[in-house]
Amino acid sequence: MQAHELFRYFRMPELVDFRQYVRTLPTNTLMGFGAFAALTTFWYATRPKPLKPPCDLSMQSVEVAGSGGARRSALLDSDEPLVYFYDDVTTLYEGFQRGIQVSNNGPCLGSRKPDQPYEWLSYKQWVIIEQGCFAYSMVIVPLYDTLGNEAITYIVNKAELSLVFVDKPEKAKLLLEGVENKLIPGLKIIVVMDAYGSELVERGQRCGVEVTSMKAMEDLGRANRRKPKPPAPEDLAVICFTSGTTGNPKGAMVTHRNIVSDCSAFVKATENTVNPCPDDTLISFLPLAHMFERVVECVMLCHGAKIGFFQGDIRLLMDDLKVLQPTVFPVVPRLLNRMFDRIFGQANTTLKRWLLDFASKRKEAELRSGIIRNNSLWDRLIFHKVQSSLGGRVRLMVTGAAPVSATVLTFLRAALGCQFYEGYGQTECTAGCCLTMPGDWTAGHVGAPMPCNLIKLVDVEEMNYMAAEGEGEVCVKGPNVFQGYLKDPAKTAEALDKDGWLHTGDIGKWLPNGTLKIIDRKKHIFKLAQGEYIAPEKIENIYMRSEPVAQVFVHGESLQAFLIAIVVPDVETLCSWAQKRGFEGSFEELCRNKDVKKAILEDMVRLGKDSGLKPFEQVKGITLHPELFSIDNGLLTPTMKAKRPELRNYFRSQIDDLYSTIKV
Repeated sequence: MQAHELFRYFRMPELVDFRQYVRTLPTNTLMGFGAFAALTTFWYATRPKPLKPPCDLSMQSVEVAGSGGARRSALLDSDEPLVYFYDDVTTLYEGFQRGIQVSNNGPCLGSRKPDQPYEWLSYKQWVIIEQGCFAYSMVIVPLYDTLGNEAITYIVNKAELSLVFVDKPEKAKLLLEGVENKLIPGLKIIVVMDAYGSELVERGQRCGVEVTSMKAMEDLGRANRRKPKPPAPEDLAVICFTSGTTGNPKGAMVTHRNIVSDCSAFVKATENTVNPCPDDTLISFLPLAHMFERVVECVMLCHGAKIGFFQGDIRLLMDDLKVLQPTVFPVVPRLLNRMFDRIFGQANTTLKRWLLDFASKRKEAELRSGIIRNNSLWDRLIFHKVQSSLGGRVRLMVTGAAPVSATVLTFLRAALGCQFYEGYGQTECTAGCCLTMPGDWTAGHVGAPMPCNLIKLVDVEEMNYMAAEGEGEVCVKGPNVFQGYLKDPAKTAEALDKDGWLHTGDIGKWLPNGTLKIIDRKKHIFKLAQGEYIAPEKIENIYMRSEPVAQVFVHGESLQAFLIAIVVPDVETLCSWAQKRGFEGSFEELCRNKDVKKAILEDMVRLGKDSGLKPFEQVKGITLHPELFSIDNGLLTPTMKAKRPELRNYFRSQIDDLYSTIKV
């Protein structure tokens, strides 16, 4: 911050109280303090009072008597989980009808073309596909092309789909190819939204599939109007096929009651702080087949808010944010990490880094007092630019789907100055089962049980986690827990026990204030040669905090005594990080440099030691790979989780080479 800029801020009308305050200070005091000390004093003298939390933050969950240690939200008045927040919203159909009323048929869905403003459909215009299905008690099965042809074929057959909607004719061609090869014989109708040629219709006719347009389908509906047959709460709403990191996808059967109870719990937990309304706008860029995104959108639709879709290219997301100016922004940790890295990457001088650290510490002090705002001096001086990059109106952010670093979350809460919640859950409990509490802006935990469910921990003896010590596998029970997997009783029995508890496969720990911390993973554990249990995701999350590292795949085998890893360096930070250590070259050259590889390994091991990893949990060797794991190359699921069998196969030669050359 230059001196003339500082004085310009001092002259702003909003700072009249500060100028008067400064005049009361003796000259020698001012000289002793300096300008920033005076700003800090004013900061504490004028900061707003925090909002009153909805419960005692020192005890955010309550143990339920006779439940074997299960805990419930402290927001509940009884041990019964919350099912419905609004008496007139028990299904997604009723939620949408409420949205029509409270918005007065206002704008509902928006989209844009490159360099154009958003165009909007009203609530009553948007009674198509999903809402059309719900109006007649039909069940929807989301498909997404990144699943791959094999998985799509599996889902179409498993769910016995006879009609599929697609946006582009290329996707219709893939489906027709499956019919022609007799892989999906049950498919009868394909509805295409974009324009297509007559050859597509003729190709469909030859294999017994009707190809029609979205407009023709709408015209057919207008000509044959039928009275809606709304669903009951217990009826299936969605069969959500989890992309899975191993094997075929599993079809989680989710009812209207499941989804509405999860939405209701979010509204209940945030009712004195968030209060969604028709003035709100959601930016939608996460997969619509992902339950996290679906639940957030259902909350918006129930309250008459607007949903603006990004252009479909993640590289254009920042431009969409600036044009849409959303107030609600659901995110995933990978995006938060990139935001964090970009902000600190732009603080490229000692003075800029000092100012950024100083300002963030001042705002983090407010966070600890329960104060969230974006109108402080530090926002005007330091954080205005990053807030503007998101459109300048964001008031609510929610992160989920994967763990987020406490450092990243705390900094962005301070920098963005908005309500910023972290949730935890999975498809099988509809999306969320834990959520951070309004007023508790500490990081390093996933909050308390949501009002719609109970949570208990059960022993995992082989990993030495015992419920009596407040640690164990996280289990969930409540109206948000799914009904099982479609036509798969064996997998259902693995997930749901006889008492209705969902076993998540995650290891949790109760903290003294009644919040839950996820500390490990049970599902992907394996043994090394000496019998030590390894949870690779825990190790990967630690190594990912290394500055030059973008992605890590930790691997071990029962016949080997140690771990190795495939590391993808961060293209935005590797060159500057290496240069500081005396290494020169392009990104590709640095990835091939053995000394750079050694330096990265040393930094990862240092982080592992600082985080308490045991010696056998540390990797002994790494290979640097220049290309990111992605959905497109088949190494990540659509929810950005590692597909471990595919990664093992893809990097088999590198893995074998590491094990043959490393001597321990």
